[in-house]
Amino acid sequence: MSKLDSKIPAGPLADKWKNHKDHMNLVSPNNRDKIDVIVVGTGLAGGSAAATLAEQGYNVKAFCYQDSPRRAHSIAAQGGINAAKNYQGDGDSTYRLFYDTIKGGDYRSREANVYRLAEVSAAIIDQCVAQGVPFGREYGGQLDNRSFGGVQVKRTFYAKGQTGQQLLLGAYSAMSRQIGKGRIKMHNRHEMLDLVLVDGKARGIIARNLVTGEIERHSAHAVVIASGGYGNVYFLSTNAMGSNVSAAWKIHKKGAYFANPCYVQIHPTCIPVHGTAQSKLTLMSESLRNSGRIWVPKNIEDAVAIREGKLKAESIAPENRDYYLERRYPAFGNLVPRDVASRAAKERCDAGFGIENNDTQEGVYLDFSTEIQKKGKEAAIEKNIHNPTEQQIYDLGKAWIEEKYGNLFVMYEKITADNPYVTPMKIYPAVHYTMGGVWVDYNLQSTIPGCFVIGEANFSDHGANRLGASALMQGLADGYFVLPYTIADYLAADIRTGAIPTNSSEFDAAEKEIQDKVNFFMTNNGKHSVDYFHKKLGHIMWNKVGMGRTPEGLQEAIHEIEEVKKEFWAEVKVPGDANGMNMELEKAFRVADFLELGQLMAKDALAREESCGGHFRWDHATPEGEAERDDENFKYVAVWEYQGDDINQEKMHKEDLIYENIEVKTRSYK
Repeated sequence: MSKLDSKIPAGPLADKWKNHKDHMNLVSPNNRDKIDVIVVGTGLAGGSAAATLAEQGYNVKAFCYQDSPRRAHSIAAQGGINAAKNYQGDGDSTYRLFYDTIKGGDYRSREANVYRLAEVSAAIIDQCVAQGVPFGREYGGQLDNRSFGGVQVKRTFYAKGQTGQQLLLGAYSAMSRQIGKGRIKMHNRHEMLDLVLVDGKARGIIARNLVTGEIERHSAHAVVIASGGYGNVYFLSTNAMGSNVSAAWKIHKKGAYFANPCYVQIHPTCIPVHGTAQSKLTLMSESLRNSGRIWVPKNIEDAVAIREGKLKAESIAPENRDYYLERRYPAFGNLVPRDVASRAAKERCDAGFGIENNDTQEGVYLDFSTEIQKKGKEAAIEKNIHNPTEQQIYDLGKAWIEEKYGNLFVMYEKITADNPYVTPMKIYPAVHYTMGGVWVDYNLQSTIPGCFVIGEANFSDHGANRLGASALMQGLADGYFVLPYTIADYLAADIRTGAIPTNSSEFDAAEKEIQDKVNFFMTNNGKHSVDYFHKKLGHIMWNKVGMGRTPEGLQEAIHEIEEVKKEFWAEVKVPGDANGMNMELEKAFRVADFLELGQLMAKDALAREESCGGHFRWDHATPEGEAERDDENFKYVAVWEYQGDDINQEKMHKEDLIYENIEVKTRSYK
């Protein structure tokens, strides 16, 4: 099997990427049309990669399961994208972005990869402005910035409350141009179901046409996986319903190692769970924490009265509110990183101070009244209004908030029927981003030659926790500015290979395996729907592999998921027909993967006997309830090798994390 080799270049940190690029193999422009590349997933990472590779002259085959690439999950990202431009003159730099990202990830990521990410971030903004992305601007016309959790500078660029949508449209317009030129063959409503290896190299995929049901063979000289993260293992998450880990998990079963599966990010600002029939949670942008203050009542009787509907939030006096983030983390306040903010909310709700009248009584307030007053008074001075009335102050402050976050407030009101300008938003943490994923080297290549993994699908540059606004940054960095260089280095050896035939024994075997699985699902006359098993899995995962983990809970989770898995294969029922659109069949394939991955997540969490970032073990906590790392024994990437159907048999390899440029410290945001 493949051996771990991170291929991190030698030399000073600031020169690694430049020197590496200088010595890579190239494919000359007149040879690029001899090479085919498959890109699976067309979100920010896959869309930018497909567009860039096609612009360079390669033949690209792009696959997405939606009816259009512009409907990728990235479109839901609201808050912004980080870049070290230092427009605000507040001390930002490439090094500062690099350090904040490493620290935010609790010192569990590679120095070289993170520095490269920070280095190319500035180019992303230039690229996107050139594409026409309508970033927010200051009064004078310059691009505007705001802060996100875990930083003390303003480096987050945004397009009101729909940054992801605008960035995705930028990538999509570039893709559309190449589709028009015939350089991208777009396969909408297709799902990759297997990877095909020929002579040990990734040479194609098996995909299902989700409209006709046809099983198709597609070949290429290299395969790029850009299929996002695995948050939907939990059933309830902020991810779009179609988001799944199938492509990444399929390549894992073909020899790509899977790294740090236990690193899952819980996002602190989501609309709380509202019933048992929910299938998705709505994310409210982290950018709201710039202006909103998070609190619960100081007095438990007030919390009880709010839950019972006897008391309104706005009637609780400021002195009777516990602004717990400002109390616990005065230096960062409401802008502590996501993992810290999420656990702090859980602690308050576990203690009985939650304000939402749901089954778990979990919910806290995100309140904009202070900001409305502050900005209203500032605007009154600007407009030379002396002695403004309370109503004038409110109206001016509300106008400022509306300019920044108006569409988010409209969305919240449509969902909850509460006016957030008057009544504080109700929020609670929910599963969001996954930092684990397919292990890749510095070139973004997995342990399978010719199989590259980008964006959230790889084990990422975020370590154990992701700073807000860094997901869009990583996806576009990989797609626009990293992969096009590194994949060329690999493809240079293939200019004489010729087209890869699909009538080989390897394609035959892969297609037969998929067809057999389709036949099984369609003929297994079980008692329960796919969702029945997915919800069972999600319940186990949230309760035992969620925000707080214990060795006992994790062992129970591994055993319980095994039982659900056995029941799934015995009792799943997939209605309908395989020869056409069948969403239940699509889900069956995905939930089969979720069950296996859920086990590996619990196994990884059990093996990592420390707390760090999004992985919190109650048996490794400081007296104040903060994460207690063990740098001596666990400063490594846990990299898992598939060993067959029994996930308990997976073999762990370790990639040691070496820090030569920064001092590893205990994180503090106080």
